[in-house]
Amino acid sequence: MGDSDVLAAAFEENRDHLRAVAYRLLGSAADADDAVQDTWLRLTGADTSEVENLSGWLTTVVARVSLNMLRARRHRHEEPVGASWPTVAEAAARTAGPAGPAGPGPVSRPEDPEEEAVLADSVGLALLVVLDTLAPAERLAFVLHDMFAMPFTEVAAVLGRSVDATRQLASRARRRVRGAPSPDRAADLARQREVANAFLAASRGGDFGALVALLDSEITLTADAFVVPSGRPTELHGAEMVAKGAVLSGARATDSQLALIDDSVGIVYAPAGRLQLVLIFTVSARRRITAIDIVADPDRLRRLRLAMLPD
Repeated sequence: MGDSDVLAAAFEENRDHLRAVAYRLLGSAADADDAVQDTWLRLTGADTSEVENLSGWLTTVVARVSLNMLRARRHRHEEPVGASWPTVAEAAARTAGPAGPAGPGPVSRPEDPEEEAVLADSVGLALLVVLDTLAPAERLAFVLHDMFAMPFTEVAAVLGRSVDATRQLASRARRRVRGAPSPDRAADLARQREVANAFLAASRGGDFGALVALLDSEITLTADAFVVPSGRPTELHGAEMVAKGAVLSGARATDSQLALIDDSVGIVYAPAGRLQLVLIFTVSARRRITAIDIVADPDRLRRLRLAMLPD
């Protein structure tokens, strides 16, 4: 077995761990896959002959890659979901085959929704909401030390800061996490996700009856002036009227995705990676949607905090 084969085998052994680290740092499965792919490319171009702990080296690299992505995201004022929607090139990479004897092809992106759901649930929606409020350095310090037990000396090396400063970052992050949503709030998020997922599935399938069943009989749907061609705000009332509109928008639902929108679960429409509108739901304790707010105003969209979720 050649050196490239040995590296490829070692990388495969660590792939799940690297993806878990990247997902918790980035909050996006697609971004996590990109970080893991970048880590593989850096491995193939590095001299690892003096590396005694390859697993630790790979974890450090994927953490640095993820940190750079977080910082770039903040610098461009982009939200996780915007960078997570696949471009044509990324979609092609998902289906690309092996690269041949030189090594593996692009890092595989799971196509199984159940696998994606397990990945998201292992972190928890409530925790994702909190992690997304942290500064990049705080998030990295907390995730690497508190969630993956990396010593502060190694975390400090990734951040390029002193050990004491890194401890303080983790401590600040820990206080934020301890103030995370209560179990009741976490259950509320799970209920919202269940309803939003059912609404998206029914919209994609044009299932009028299923949509009506999900909607409160007195539901109100509001859409800002950027949603419709007339350029005027729109308001619909009643389950049947709103369900009819959802059926007519079935084609758009195909390119839509569940997301955390601020602190609630909703739906994002971002064809070819360009965020165009979001649906913000109000869900009752009876698992009925009582209100839908459709936002397409670019200024409002920029102010929303978004994080993509699997269906």
